[in-house]
Amino acid sequence: MKNILPPLLQVSSSGIDYADAIAQNLLTTNNVWMMLATALVFIMHLGFAGVEAGFGQAKNTVNILFKNTVTPIIGILTYGLVGFFLMYPGFDVPGWFGFDGAGWSMFWFSPGNADVSTEYADAGYTYWTDFLFQAMFAATAATIVSGAIAERVKLWAYLIFTVIFVGIVYPIIGSWKWGGGALDAMGFYDFAGSTLVHSVGGWGALAGVLLVGPRIGKYVNGKTMDKPGSSVPLAVIGVFLLWLGWFGFNGGSVLSADPGLVSFVLVTTSLSACAGGLGGFFAAYFAFKRLDLGMVLNGILAGLVGITAGADVINPIYALLIGFIAGILVVMSALLLDRLKLDDVVGAVSVHLTCGIWGTLAVGIFSNNPDHNFLTQLAGVAICGAAAFFSALAIFFVMKKTIGIRVSKEHEISGLDSHEHGIRGYTIIYDE
Repeated sequence: MKNILPPLLQVSSSGIDYADAIAQNLLTTNNVWMMLATALVFIMHLGFAGVEAGFGQAKNTVNILFKNTVTPIIGILTYGLVGFFLMYPGFDVPGWFGFDGAGWSMFWFSPGNADVSTEYADAGYTYWTDFLFQAMFAATAATIVSGAIAERVKLWAYLIFTVIFVGIVYPIIGSWKWGGGALDAMGFYDFAGSTLVHSVGGWGALAGVLLVGPRIGKYVNGKTMDKPGSSVPLAVIGVFLLWLGWFGFNGGSVLSADPGLVSFVLVTTSLSACAGGLGGFFAAYFAFKRLDLGMVLNGILAGLVGITAGADVINPIYALLIGFIAGILVVMSALLLDRLKLDDVVGAVSVHLTCGIWGTLAVGIFSNNPDHNFLTQLAGVAICGAAAFFSALAIFFVMKKTIGIRVSKEHEISGLDSHEHGIRGYTIIYDE
């Protein structure tokens, strides 16, 4: 008689192997959620593209979209070539640098040896899902830099920066916590990357803003001049896509489909985003005496960045407080940057750096885990910040002295689309 039991419940000599069946079903469930989370993080690149293109001027739309299209391409490839194996070197003793050469060889030349069993990551996901999920995070760090220095940076300079920053700088810093390195041993906590992704990208953005300089006509006689974006609707769509992607960014960082923890993380993430939007709304109204949509949008992103470090260990009431404060901070930071004549097109430094720092420190204040403390969080922020900022500064400085990092005055004034790409982002053609 034909055996009609599914493969996982086949009868063995000792009866039905329920333990293996349960373990395999658990792996399948966890891995499906992790792959879905990976897809949600991937869609964040479309959100970043929308925000940057919407806040940028129409004459630079194609250039902005080109950068945001190539960034995940470079990010995934560079992370696959070297970043993944720098970030998870398997430290024998927690340290500051390592490289998993065996993993690199297996990844590219012996994929059949990849662990897709229940033994890998406590049956949370497979080796391949692990790589792809982490690769999406890596590419996000470079996208943060893109928005800050838009409309005046040379495309090739940005692409070279992305290769080095995503392939080397980001994974080494990430290994210090997520790879079991020195920061992890110290007790530093960053659940999904307020520091390891967002403020690392934010420090890179700040270095770029400092060395590239402000756009022509942005600061005139001590006044900050508005440069209207090309599409407010596109910017709004971009922010909501980012919010959607954050369910994968934070929810996937549970590293399993644990129903209680995943749902808790999604709740604290959403609450902080809502509170951030309100904080940006009220702070902008107080500062500018108008209902500033841009600051509400950045307030939402500020709340999301702020809760990312502790979404799994911060209770809902404190998630609201963290988000609200982040929304206020993003407005104050934007005002400070303009006062310092640091031109950030999309507010990336304010959203990702300022609020990434705040969110990481907030873990030391509000975490429900007594092992987390403020001084350890502060030390981790300082160490990661110094490494990211000076690395990015060095990369931009070398390029500035060699190939140059800024487009010509003529190209900047007339727009990068026509000069570098030969097409415009917005074209209306009437039939003759």
